[in-house]
Amino acid sequence: MGIVYVDGIARGPSGEATVRFLADSGATYSVLPSDVWQGIGLTPRRTVTFSLADGTTIDRRISECYFILPQGEGTSPVVLGEPGDYALLGVLTLEALGLVLNPFTRELQPMRLLLV
Repeated sequence: MGIVYVDGIARGPSGEATVRFLADSGATYSVLPSDVWQGIGLTPRRTVTFSLADGTTIDRRISECYFILPQGEGTSPVVLGEPGDYALLGVLTLEALGLVLNPFTRELQPMRLLLV
């Protein structure tokens, strides 16, 4: 599909930071690098165990963050990254903002929302 980056803002209790996210429709959670989430004052709410592609597991702390993207804004769970982790925009955040990653245009666009 190719690599898709999205410039946005992550906002927390202590401020906000401009972040260049790698948009990944195959990732469940978004990730903020440690310097970003610490700088905007996010605090861990819980810990989740993730399985990696090679079968190993890692524990990561989760918080809530307010995301501002050119296509929309809102709150979403976010993984509090550790040193070496990159900014990632996952499907939970995309869905919370009512967005979908179009694989043909490599752009975020509004999703078709159904109320059933």
